[in-house]
Amino acid sequence: MKCVTGGAAACAVAWLSLAAPQAHHSFAAEFDANKPVTLRGTLTRVELINPHGWVHIDVKNSDGSVTAWAIEAGSTTQILRQGLRKSDFKIGTEVVVKGFLARNDKPIANGTTVTFADGRDFFLSGERGSTP
Repeated sequence: MKCVTGGAAACAVAWLSLAAPQAHHSFAAEFDANKPVTLRGTLTRVELINPHGWVHIDVKNSDGSVTAWAIEAGSTTQILRQGLRKSDFKIGTEVVVKGFLARNDKPIANGTTVTFADGRDFFLSGERGSTP
């Protein structure tokens, strides 16, 4: 009987470890806290997935060209706790995203806030008042 109970307990622990959030990278490994960025662009896609959500926007450059940016957000659970829903992200909407640039010089940022044209302002990652 002990073997069956012990096996069930081990199975439960293994199952729960699969469901728990997994550490996969640190902020400092991919983003630079000394390079804040503010991006104004048009929303093209939103991915509320784990381990991180992603907001994609097209940003018009000073020369008229457009750069597609990918902004990493918190987990879907964090985003939902902040009050954001996928329905808030209407494709074609103008948004302002604040965050920090990626270290690899690609158009990728870790987003901290997103502000909609109607003035709604939401945190994309972490808790209110947190810093990287």
